[in-house]
Amino acid sequence: MSKSIIFPGQGSQYLEMGKNLFENFSYIKDLYYEVDDALNFKLSDVILKNQDKNLLNFTQNTQPAIMITSYAIFKVLKIEKNLNKEDFKYCAGHSLGEYTALLVAESIDLTQTAKILFNRGKFMQSAVPLGQGSMIAVLNINCEEMENFLSKKKYSSVEISNDNCPGQVVLSGSLEDINLISIEIKAKLKKKYVTLPVSAPFHCGLMKDAEDQMNEFLKNINFRKPKIHIISNYSAEVQEDPKNIKDLLIKQICGRVRWRESINLMSSSGVKNILELGPGKTLTNMMKRFKNDIKNFNIENFEDIKSYD
Repeated sequence: MSKSIIFPGQGSQYLEMGKNLFENFSYIKDLYYEVDDALNFKLSDVILKNQDKNLLNFTQNTQPAIMITSYAIFKVLKIEKNLNKEDFKYCAGHSLGEYTALLVAESIDLTQTAKILFNRGKFMQSAVPLGQGSMIAVLNINCEEMENFLSKKKYSSVEISNDNCPGQVVLSGSLEDINLISIEIKAKLKKKYVTLPVSAPFHCGLMKDAEDQMNEFLKNINFRKPKIHIISNYSAEVQEDPKNIKDLLIKQICGRVRWRESINLMSSSGVKNILELGPGKTLTNMMKRFKNDIKNFNIENFEDIKSYD
């Protein structure tokens, strides 16, 4: 087993993602309707019929929307192309994508996953008022260098939220602090940065209220032992115990997404092929920055599925 499956997180969404799967497979329609029933509103319309991207980008909609799109791709591959999850050594997801990974690994079911992500998005959005937080991706810098830079600064709200890949580190914090440190990053470090189109500063201490709310919410959710190895964002290690999985998902709200380390774990364990399932090519593009011999494949629509073998 030299293969892994990975699932994207927030930022990969776009209007009408997954529409060709919804229109071509009745069992995929049933999955979307199951999510609609779980949330008691038509998320399927927000994804497939709505023309207002702001509605889709509202994080409590975004998170379950990306999940169901990714899961629909997995289901079509499973049924039409005989994709077997047991043929994969690892399964992982970036931020909210970790919940998709747990769904595929049968640690939680679809209704549970939809409810968790809808509420996760709601908790995260309410933790910091809209417009008061920000995130930037800093380019051509490693995590250690950024940690050293931050240790000398007075911007207490700013933290490394994502160690994505070699040469890309994401910072989260208050809008004021991020704006100030951005100036210093450009002037003193001579590094470029990109402001991310997000509605809140995810994966930092400003999310503490959301972490507390998730702790309460997940008390009523029973996780099962995953049927394939899940790599946790928070620990960058394989987690199999349901209690540990739940605890680390709670810590993930304020904690760093250790994606670079997660991919390095796959590489050092002999993984040679990684399959990204979901909208966009964010994770596949990140893989280009790694110096390893892993081949990467992205599947996000019906045409990609037809060409998969």
